[in-house]
Amino acid sequence: MKNFILASFALLGFATLKAQQNVTLNVRLKPIQTLVVNNAQKIVNLDYVTKDDYANGVSSVNADHLSIYSTGGFQVKVKSANAALQNGGKNIQANTIQIKASAGSEAVNGAQYAQNVQLSANETTLVSSANGGVDKKINIEYKGAGANAYLDNYIAGQDPTVYTTELTYTIISQ
Repeated sequence: MKNFILASFALLGFATLKAQQNVTLNVRLKPIQTLVVNNAQKIVNLDYVTKDDYANGVSSVNADHLSIYSTGGFQVKVKSANAALQNGGKNIQANTIQIKASAGSEAVNGAQYAQNVQLSANETTLVSSANGGVDKKINIEYKGAGANAYLDNYIAGQDPTVYTTELTYTIISQ
């Protein structure tokens, strides 16, 4: 009996040597979005040189203009600094310029690309995606008005007459 009691205490002693504690491990993911404009395309010119340019409008296609990184769904928006581009008391309304987004060389899976968005001083969504991506590319085409809309905006003595605005691209999580 003594051996049995000693054996029981010995087993209980070993059992108490094995203690357990729990730890909660959290993987905490914060949203990250970056948007970079291609350095070689920081200045975009819409050059009206010929009669056909004024009649039909001109465009500038910028392949891989934007590069994005996003942890999850996102939207890319654009806005103009001004509702009108001004020079010498004359102006060109920003909404006469259209922007078209499309998939670049590294496309975003399932993204929706806006077509023929009128430039505005208010943010307008160009790209929307439920999926994130790493170093995904977006092409942007800028198109100036045709139908001789800018015919009376040339100022004598300026060669060329330049109307300028800053565009701001923004990426936000969705």
